[in-house]
Amino acid sequence: METRIKIVFGMLIGFGLGAFAVQVLHAQAKPPAYVISEIEVTNPDAYAKEYVPLANKALAESGQKRLASGGRTIAIAGAPPSSRVVVSVFDSLEKARAAYSSAAYIEARKIGDQYGRLRIFAVEGIAP
Repeated sequence: METRIKIVFGMLIGFGLGAFAVQVLHAQAKPPAYVISEIEVTNPDAYAKEYVPLANKALAESGQKRLASGGRTIAIAGAPPSSRVVVSVFDSLEKARAAYSSAAYIEARKIGDQYGRLRIFAVEGIAP
């Protein structure tokens, strides 16, 4: 009987330590960053062929997870969105900033600026 009590007690302690560890990990999690890009494309063919592949590669290597890209948009309030909208998520604002200031993206952007006007901003999300 005493062995069973020790086992149950050990399991309870293990469960409590595990729950504490999970809480500590959640407390350390940084909030994600959502990046919204509004793009007025002036030369669709050149934009798609020359800029998009370079930008996609640079941002994917930086940890971007694209959530929406150029799909249908509607205006809920205010002016309608630009012709193309992209929404993506990064692990943090710091990672989003690093992605858009990386050498690979800056080179891609030089091409993109020839074929469209971009407005890009990031907003910090709610921590998980």
